[in-house]
Amino acid sequence: MTKNIINFIATIIIALILSQFLPWWSIMVAAFATSLFISLKRASVFVVPFLAISLFWMVHAFWLSSANDFILAQKIAILLPLNGNAYLLILVTGIIGGLAAGISGIFGKQCVTLLSDR
Repeated sequence: MTKNIINFIATIIIALILSQFLPWWSIMVAAFATSLFISLKRASVFVVPFLAISLFWMVHAFWLSSANDFILAQKIAILLPLNGNAYLLILVTGIIGGLAAGISGIFGKQCVTLLSDR
């Protein structure tokens, strides 16, 4: 349980630092790196990075959107089939980021497994 919490916090911190200098895919680097150094078991290899980055992206998207009263988010939500719901757009954003991080976390665990078998 403590490894899950440490991995969760480390993923968010690394993603926060890397997102200042790199594009959106820096979250995948953060999830990969934490999966390399903090080993998790079974489904938590996917779930912990998924939840960490989902939370990070949703809070970040909410913070950016609230600065302009969700005007841009509502316009983008109209373009997508979300009926102009900015909060639903923020949720979809979090899920997409979480999926990318979760898959990257699985890849990191697989690399550790591959290298440790030799």
